[in-house]
Amino acid sequence: MDYTLALLFSLLHVLSVCSAAPLPVDVVTMKSKVKWMAEQLVVRLNKDFQAPAGLTLSPPADDLEGLSFIVVALEGYNSLICDTLNGVAQVKFDISSLTGYLDQWRQGHCSEQRPKASVPGPLQRLQSRKEFIHTVGIEALMRVKEYLSLLLNNLDRLETC
Repeated sequence: MDYTLALLFSLLHVLSVCSAAPLPVDVVTMKSKVKWMAEQLVVRLNKDFQAPAGLTLSPPADDLEGLSFIVVALEGYNSLICDTLNGVAQVKFDISSLTGYLDQWRQGHCSEQRPKASVPGPLQRLQSRKEFIHTVGIEALMRVKEYLSLLLNNLDRLETC
C-alpha cells in the first residue's frame, strides 16, 4: 500500500512537471527580436554616448509594468532627446523602431485597448525641466540605456499587456 501511494505521488509529480505549457512560438520570437534590438541599442549608446563624469541617475530606473508602460516610457524618453546632439539621429530611430515593434505586437496580441499608462517618475521630472534641453537630452539617453538594461534582465515582463 505504501509503495502504491509513493508511486502515485511520483507519477503525479512527473505529469505536473511534464505538462507545463511552453511559450507560444510568437512570444519567443518577439522576445528574441526585442532582445536583439535592445542589445544593439545599448551597444550603440555605450559606444557613442558616455555619461558625463559625476552624473548619477537618481532615482533608479523605472519599473517595467508591461508592454504599454514600456512603450510609454521609451517614447517619452525618446521625445526628450535633443536632435542637435551629435550622432543621436540613429539612436532616436532605433528607439522608435523598438517602440513601434512593441506597440504593433501589443495591438495584435493584447485583447484590451492600450491603457493609459502612467508616466514614470524620472520621466516626469525630466519633462518638467525641458528648458535645459541638452542636459535633459543627455540624461534621457542615459535613462534609455538604464531602462533597456532593466528590460534585458526582465524580458518576461513583455508577456504582460
